[in-house]
Amino acid sequence: MTATSGPGLSLMMENLGLAVMLELPCVVVDVQRGSPSTGLPTMPGQSDVMQARWGSHGDYEIAAYSPWSAQEMFDLTILAFNIADRYRTPVLILCDEVVGHMIERVVIPPKEQIDLWGRKRPKESSKGRYEPFLVEDADLVPPMLHAGEGFKVHYTGLTHDDRGYPDMSAETHHKLVTRLVNKIQQNADQIMRTEEYYLDDAQIMVVAYGCTARSAQRAVREARQKGIPVGLLRLISLWPFPETLFQELGEGMETFFVDVMHLGQMSREIQRAVGHPVRGVFHAGGEMIPPEQIYYAIQEAAA
Repeated sequence: MTATSGPGLSLMMENLGLAVMLELPCVVVDVQRGSPSTGLPTMPGQSDVMQARWGSHGDYEIAAYSPWSAQEMFDLTILAFNIADRYRTPVLILCDEVVGHMIERVVIPPKEQIDLWGRKRPKESSKGRYEPFLVEDADLVPPMLHAGEGFKVHYTGLTHDDRGYPDMSAETHHKLVTRLVNKIQQNADQIMRTEEYYLDDAQIMVVAYGCTARSAQRAVREARQKGIPVGLLRLISLWPFPETLFQELGEGMETFFVDVMHLGQMSREIQRAVGHPVRGVFHAGGEMIPPEQIYYAIQEAAA
């Protein structure tokens, strides 16, 4: 596990791609700030969402979570380790500076109450042949040894066969990279997390994550008190993107709002899924979007 902010995440992208290729479980916390470049150190941002998804070169899938409270920062860190272990993949926690510096009550349960999934282990219990990338199960995840257990293993960032040795054939490369993508895509339902508020009868849907979702929740609650049929979808996981959920919700929704501290990166994903234009309350970062700004946008859309 390691922690950084946006510029540090940029410097880690080469090794993030290596972790994808080697299927190494790891957790990276990115406390987002105003960017690009040095930007606004110690001031909030939420604009690393596409860097998290596409920052390394090549085809791959990634898991990323965005907490909106100190408690969820703790809880999602545990989940991130579990996802990383179960699917042999790097996992990102994309919190923002507001959550990163927030002081709130956090309940830490007793150790025995914390659910730890662990890694899929090789079936052999004694020393012998072990192929670190051999897939035997439908989830497309190969079992993983712990260091020092007596097996000889070989890892490389080059395209490799089931033994971990380089194989420069296009056929092997296509097979390997396709599996790396599919092992996340086909297990996306186990990785994704969202929360819905007042969406049963909503005609306007607000989408937000991280600290901005706190402002959005208050704005939606106040709009509801005024009789405006609005609801909130909070993205707890940002990647994999819940495209099917948006397609389902989009059928009966008149207006979509995206409220985030960036200039519309996520709105493009939502628009692609729902098939019609998406409005936004955008801010490039530096300060938290207040509930009033989101409320006025909802009010204008309902007029």
